[in-house]
Amino acid sequence: MGAQPAKPASITVAQIFDASLAQQDVSKDFLIGSRAFWQDINSRGGLHGRRVEHQSIEVDGTPQSIRAAVDSIKDNPACVLLSGTAGDPAATEVALYLKKSNLAIAHAAPWLQNSSLDVDERTFPIFAARQEQIAHALRSLTVMGVQEVGAVYATPLDLKLYREDMERTAAELKLKVTSFATDATDLQGLGRRLTPGTAAILLFVGGTPELVQFTQGLEGQQRQRYIVALADVNLQTVMQMGGGKTTSVIVTQAVPLTTAAMPVVRQYREVLGRLFDEPPVPLSLAGFIAARYANEVMKDLDSPTRANVLAAFQRRATHDVGGYIVAFDQRRRAGTYVTQSMLTQDGRVIG
Repeated sequence: MGAQPAKPASITVAQIFDASLAQQDVSKDFLIGSRAFWQDINSRGGLHGRRVEHQSIEVDGTPQSIRAAVDSIKDNPACVLLSGTAGDPAATEVALYLKKSNLAIAHAAPWLQNSSLDVDERTFPIFAARQEQIAHALRSLTVMGVQEVGAVYATPLDLKLYREDMERTAAELKLKVTSFATDATDLQGLGRRLTPGTAAILLFVGGTPELVQFTQGLEGQQRQRYIVALADVNLQTVMQMGGGKTTSVIVTQAVPLTTAAMPVVRQYREVLGRLFDEPPVPLSLAGFIAARYANEVMKDLDSPTRANVLAAFQRRATHDVGGYIVAFDQRRRAGTYVTQSMLTQDGRVIG
């Protein structure tokens, strides 16, 4: 018998996920979506016959732990790509540290919600950032004839980062906006203190636990209110934590609806249902799209090395990721796609 041909060496795709209390909701779902994609690819022969080792690296949200995670892959030549960093603070820190340390590795499809970060030649964001989500939410309200909204910021940092975006976009749309801010310990109190004269529609900038606290504060209010939150919020977790009982919550999403007929969404539902006992949610769909986009860019490479994978991403070619179009603009970002879902008071998710 002749010698068996050697199996091609596997390649490693690393994914940094922030397991801190503030980010674990986002990161856990995002990671599951990516894991589902890579497991499915490996079950079908991998990438050009190479197995993809999907290495998930847990961090605690501190800059030190995030930098240590990046350093841990620096000396592993089998690791050709960083993909799907989640959530937003970790994605921002990774992008900044790659630039500072001059590490030549592609940072593909991070959950980068930070609109103000100057994206360089290593980071490739494909999801709509907060600025696009805020603009979409405000535009959809003007179409409904709304003339005044409140903007609630969960933390002083959220106020500092996003107030300017919010107020500029509102001014462009001729919407009056009133800002409300507190620290994260008094969101229930803020909800209780709103007066009947406060706008009925409130844009909420913050995460899931903060949103739940705020809606619990609104429960005693006579006035019916609608909250429009951004894509970091997980509606399923809002329900599980007892939020939104007397308030309808609308969430902007940077991915298609999980019920959509788009090919990538159908593939995601099929693979998730086969491999994981998890319901389809927007953030795990985002993780799935992130991994599939990475695969789309790498699959044309005969021999994926860190250098030629980075060069392939730097071409910033337009890709049709199963109906989700990735096309970069002059700011080196590709995210403009935004949809909305609604959690009704009786616990149903619509849209």
